[in-house]
Amino acid sequence: MPIGELFILGFFGKVLPNWLKEFAARYGLGGVILFDYSCRTREYDNNIESPEQVQRLCAEIAALPSAPMVFIDQEGGSVRRLKENRGFAPLPSARAFNLLAPDHKRAMLTASVAEMRRLGIHYNFAPVIDVDYNPDNPNIGKIKRSYSADIAEVEANALLASEVARAQRIGLCLKHFPGIGGAVVDSHQEFMDISDALRGEQEELFYSLAPKMFGDAVLVSHAIVRQWDEHCPMTLSAAGLGRLRKRLPDTLLITDDMQMQGLQKALGTREASLQSLKAGMDMLCIGNNLFDQEQEMAGIAEYIAECLREGTLSGSATEKSIARIGKRKALLTA
Repeated sequence: MPIGELFILGFFGKVLPNWLKEFAARYGLGGVILFDYSCRTREYDNNIESPEQVQRLCAEIAALPSAPMVFIDQEGGSVRRLKENRGFAPLPSARAFNLLAPDHKRAMLTASVAEMRRLGIHYNFAPVIDVDYNPDNPNIGKIKRSYSADIAEVEANALLASEVARAQRIGLCLKHFPGIGGAVVDSHQEFMDISDALRGEQEELFYSLAPKMFGDAVLVSHAIVRQWDEHCPMTLSAAGLGRLRKRLPDTLLITDDMQMQGLQKALGTREASLQSLKAGMDMLCIGNNLFDQEQEMAGIAEYIAECLREGTLSGSATEKSIARIGKRKALLTA
């Protein structure tokens, strides 16, 4: 079984490193994620330099044996890997975007999404459909990543994003299930407990929007919802993911970065990766940006393969995940 299909991996630098080429040749590879900023060097010296360089890099990724998909976070505003000062199309924050006139919104999105297609990017980790319930949320409200506190406005912007993305054949991935707009801590640092902040209308928005999005994918957060699972964050929760899968049987489920500190403190990347797949996740995102585990990626794939052989990880569930990933590759890399 091509176990590498379950991984979206990040790497440091502007050309493909040998370890990633070897990983793809040996295990296959589902996707690659690109960053401009490096958390390790604290400089904008990671994968992105200019449109020409990104296009070359994406072509190099596409030429790997399993034709991995290229993922990026291009929400707009502060979460935007393709920045104007490097020659890329402008894109304001979600909050600022929500205030633009409809024709201006469409033109701006079209330019940005068409650019991604030209560069060879397949999937955008956007739109953010977290409703702005807490404007002081350090990871959403404070940095203007939510369109609005009005759920109807959030929905309208997401539907526009999908319409534009469909025309340009760029996949979209809704985030961050089950909705972290009301959180009070940053999930990069700690587990977020959103048990008291989560609203039913927010959860329902994921179920209604996901099948309408081109690429039909949902990014799952490391949030804890005690009423669903007292012990595990959503990315590791069979109960939480079961709830999601019941409503969205065909949606591609992707983890938020597995190197975030809450998970690291609890389990570490290798064990968290296994638990996440066992709980029902399709793809593991390991950015190798929050810290460097590049040389450990093959070991994690081997560990997953071993668990499959031993039967501690379900072969039929893994086959279904690989089939969902293959369907997206056929849709977006053609």
